[in-house]
Amino acid sequence: MDFELTDEQKQLREEVRRFAENEIAPVAEEYDVEEKYPHEIIEKAADMGLLGPHIPIEYGGAGYGSLEVAMIVEELFAVDAGIGLSLISTSFGCEAIIAFGTDEQKERFLEPVAAGEAITGAAISEPDTGSDVSSVSTRAEKDGDEWVLNGNKMWITNGSVGDYFVVLAETNPDAEGRYNGFSQIVVESDRDGFEAEKITGKLGIRASDTAELIFDDVRVPEENLIGTRDAAFMQQMQFFDETRTAVAAQGVGIAKGALEAASEYAQDREQFGRPISDFQAIQHKLADMATETEAARNLTYKAAWKVDQGEDITQLASMAKEFASRVAVDAANEAVQIHGGAGFVNDFPVERFYRDAKITQIYEGTTEIQKNIIARELLGKGAF
Repeated sequence: MDFELTDEQKQLREEVRRFAENEIAPVAEEYDVEEKYPHEIIEKAADMGLLGPHIPIEYGGAGYGSLEVAMIVEELFAVDAGIGLSLISTSFGCEAIIAFGTDEQKERFLEPVAAGEAITGAAISEPDTGSDVSSVSTRAEKDGDEWVLNGNKMWITNGSVGDYFVVLAETNPDAEGRYNGFSQIVVESDRDGFEAEKITGKLGIRASDTAELIFDDVRVPEENLIGTRDAAFMQQMQFFDETRTAVAAQGVGIAKGALEAASEYAQDREQFGRPISDFQAIQHKLADMATETEAARNLTYKAAWKVDQGEDITQLASMAKEFASRVAVDAANEAVQIHGGAGFVNDFPVERFYRDAKITQIYEGTTEIQKNIIARELLGKGAF
């Protein structure tokens, strides 16, 4: 088994980290406190080709695989999760277009995202529908050569800044089977009847835009349907291995950032006439953080590599997501503890890491959902 990264992957990691330290770190606190979207940084990231890294080269993207995307995510989140999420989420929803869209749809929707000229989003969750995706109630009815959408979506990343959204909607309420009768339809934000209400006061990832979307007789052309009508639920499930692996990389990044900040502070902070890094209690905390972060990284990279091989990794992706998110929360907690009172205010980034870490245990399937999946796969197919 080869754990060595290629020279190109190492260079990519270094370039992303350098970008994060130069462009994100100096303004991370400002964007967090003011809860504002980092448009200026998005533009700089576009110039570097960091937007939509998984978009195929023929449509203007970098064509990176899941492993390279995981590395990009890790380095961005090691500096700031809110701005990092803003950068990687400009292409949310594009997975469906890449996998099931027509050539015309790919040119129309993917190319502007890769060029930094458009922001998209995936609209799945609803006010009364979180983990139970099959219970979405947003409806799309056919009227001539148009789809008419009605309903609400909640907790949508890029909701108030996005240009278009891939919306999961019920298109056939009479379909047999709980998971049939859903379709994915692209809805542009400038359509009549579309409204977005920004959500503020979030615990963390405050630079990332989150909103409720409201569809009131929103009309879109028939050609905005992505993939096969009424088959979107099962199509959507195919992406969770990839997206959960990306969230695992977010957790690894936060843990890495917390460890780096705690290590630096422990060597600078003096008590009783010497750096607190000389004390065994602090050394043990750092040792545990480093060990768990490395374990989470290896699990995440393995999941990402297997995604690139086209393997079914449902269990492994859930393991990576559950474990890495737990490590992120624990590492951020220990980093604050090492900082003491200084970690309780935003003079140091660990306060932000502490708040940002929690969301990794919630979105893309909660910790409890991940454990359910792991157990289901374990009992249904065996441990290995």
